[in-house]
Amino acid sequence: MFEDRAKVLLILPQDVLDRARVFAGGAMTKLKGPVSLQMVLRALIDEGLRRERDRALLTNIEVQMQAVREVRSRGRRPAPLARAARTGPRASGRRS
Repeated sequence: MFEDRAKVLLILPQDVLDRARVFAGGAMTKLKGPVSLQMVLRALIDEGLRRERDRALLTNIEVQMQAVREVRSRGRRPAPLARAARTGPRASGRRS
């Protein structure tokens, strides 16, 4: 099953991680065996990719895309304090 593997760093909001842990606990109870968080995340990704035309999945991706754009656009704008420092009077560096 895992012959062709790749490592991935996945950053998730805490509430999503908590929901996945709850799901893993429920799966463990139903299946009467050990279920790891990694198993749950792999299954969710795999099943989600099978639903490529699902509108809810595309909506979720769109919301994430807009959030990333907003964060990046804020990163390109100068901070309000930095802007004030640039527009203030500049010292000429000359001595009288």
